[in-house]
Amino acid sequence: MKKCPYCAEDIQDDAIKCKHCGEFLDKKQKEKWYFKTYWLVIAFLCIGPLALPLLWLNHRFSKRTKIIVTVIVVILSYYLTTVMIKSLRTIANYYQQVFELMK
Repeated sequence: MKKCPYCAEDIQDDAIKCKHCGEFLDKKQKEKWYFKTYWLVIAFLCIGPLALPLLWLNHRFSKRTKIIVTVIVVILSYYLTTVMIKSLRTIANYYQQVFELMK
């Protein structure tokens, strides 16, 4: 026998639902919202490498998986940053040419 966490009445060890208060007894602990995989993906899409602490604090992933994802995110971030810088330089050169033609 164990006690119900909601009403403190005695219930059987294998009970799924308390017969006194009617609450369901979850065997597994509820996972925090920021440990869910879809939030991790959304965080990486929105803030990129700043979401890495969410990955490293997540207990569901192995250390190997965390290292692989970190390396991929760092390489992808470097590549996207260099592409963005080249794009901004190209746009700046284009506008510079346009303004020179307008003079």
